[in-house]
Amino acid sequence: MPLTPQTSPRCSLYLVTPLLSGAEANAYAKVFAEALEAAPVACALVRLTPGSETHAEAALAPVVRAARAADCALLIENDARLAARLGADGVHVAGAGADLGAAIERLKPDRIVGVGSLQTRDEAMTAGEMGADYVMFGEPYGGTRTRNVAALAERVAWWAEIFETPCVAYADTLEAAGELADAGADFIALDEAIWGSSSPAAAAREAQAWIAGMDVGTP
Repeated sequence: MPLTPQTSPRCSLYLVTPLLSGAEANAYAKVFAEALEAAPVACALVRLTPGSETHAEAALAPVVRAARAADCALLIENDARLAARLGADGVHVAGAGADLGAAIERLKPDRIVGVGSLQTRDEAMTAGEMGADYVMFGEPYGGTRTRNVAALAERVAWWAEIFETPCVAYADTLEAAGELADAGADFIALDEAIWGSSSPAAAAREAQAWIAGMDVGTP
């Protein structure tokens, strides 16, 4: 099951949730649904606090429903078994190692297997060769954040020029989303730039404008 862009001719939004516990997931679902209604989102990655997996199925039910209603692929971080149990669209794993191989064997071709926390270009190429559905560059939660947007854009451009496997680029600001879209990313991943806003729905709309190359005025 490939991860495909939604509406933008050049790239699409990919949202990353905060770390969620069971109680937080239920409250978060409303905000999540509003963001999906505000802008087309191709994919969302659900992150759970350690130890909350046991009750995840009930807690995440509203999040799963919102994603399905918006035609948004829903991935689970680092847990292929939980992804299958929840009926999620796939999993996102860290690194081109044993976890990636196990997820590919368990979930593909029916579900998406993406990979991040890639330390080097060689590791990214290995992930692509192993059959990952996408590679992600720049994410902070795997400990490999590229804080220099220009350096991250350079890596994205290198990948986009050579490889067919889609590239997800993490942007820590909405403005950076536009730069990384210009560099050739297929998807732009956003987390705090959306959820830390006073209006996540408005932030999602602005993010879509940035990646679509529209003129975004300063209020």
